[in-house]
Amino acid sequence: MLTGIPCLLMRGGTSKGPFFLESDLPEDPARLQRTLLAVMGSEHVRQIDGIGGGDSLTSKAVIVSPSVRPGVDVEYLFAQVAVGGDTVDIAPNCGNMLAAVGPFAIERGLVTASSPTTTLRVFNRNTGKEVEVIVQTPGGNVVYDGETAIDGVPGRGAPIVLNFIDAAGAKTGMLLPTSRALDVINGVEVSCVDFASPLVFIAARDLGKTGQESKAELDGDRALFERVEAIRCEASERMGLGHAAGKVLPKVALLAPPARGGTITSRYLTPWTCHAAHAVTGALCLAAACCVDGTVAANIARLPRRDTPTVIVEHPAGRLETRVQVDNSGSEPLIRSAGVVRTARLLLAGQVFVTGLI
Repeated sequence: MLTGIPCLLMRGGTSKGPFFLESDLPEDPARLQRTLLAVMGSEHVRQIDGIGGGDSLTSKAVIVSPSVRPGVDVEYLFAQVAVGGDTVDIAPNCGNMLAAVGPFAIERGLVTASSPTTTLRVFNRNTGKEVEVIVQTPGGNVVYDGETAIDGVPGRGAPIVLNFIDAAGAKTGMLLPTSRALDVINGVEVSCVDFASPLVFIAARDLGKTGQESKAELDGDRALFERVEAIRCEASERMGLGHAAGKVLPKVALLAPPARGGTITSRYLTPWTCHAAHAVTGALCLAAACCVDGTVAANIARLPRRDTPTVIVEHPAGRLETRVQVDNSGSEPLIRSAGVVRTARLLLAGQVFVTGLI
């Protein structure tokens, strides 16, 4: 027996996956998890019996609902669905998939569009934080065509602005969860920073790397990932996130000086492979870290100013530009907001079918 579930398949930034209305999915967490695993076909490593792409960047799902919170238009929950496994992780957020939340909400009638743009206030249930999303809607309709290019995606599209408001301490409640800009774990200097998402920053040279390696080169070095995983797990405990084994948070980024005119080079780990491009939330966290004196990121970044900087992150697929508003009037920097421009596209509208009842 096949059960159909309404959904839109959308690309958000450099990721893609199904977007659902919360009302179309089971309320029970266990049934919801089984449903998402069935939708993606996660029993098989190629996800051959589902709509997943056999890769962490294409095994993602987003659940959207109207909001009753004052000043908030819609809420969304991001889910990272296992590839060849049976887990659904709702601890992290995904800034790339967030780029499609606004268009989805308008397409499905949760928000009435204005012209020429529509601004939405979106609440992320994963982090408990709000994001301002600006979508191009001339004539009251979502447009996906435009002249904005983002590295890691072919062609061009309409710009979607994401402004992360008060995103410090997204998971830990603190910008610097260990209360220090620099820690030493297993003999390696690291910085633990939580902005939009918690990350552990390590200088690539301290692990015997240049930071300019390709995804394939890094993915082939299992000894590197074993060493990084040991550091990540200890950092997680120090950040108050508990035992990290089997979980995706905190993430790790290997940093190096820029090579192509940007601010800093990053190899973002997902955490058991290298990201083909770069996570948006990871880039925003890195941008914030570049503005905090004494961090691994600030020590490497070529950033002439610490106030309202543009931080350009170089990654395996190109570059990602972020803008950070920093208040340096106090004893410690206050990261007021961070923004990035992405594109999104509607790929398919209809029903996804799963075997059995949900």
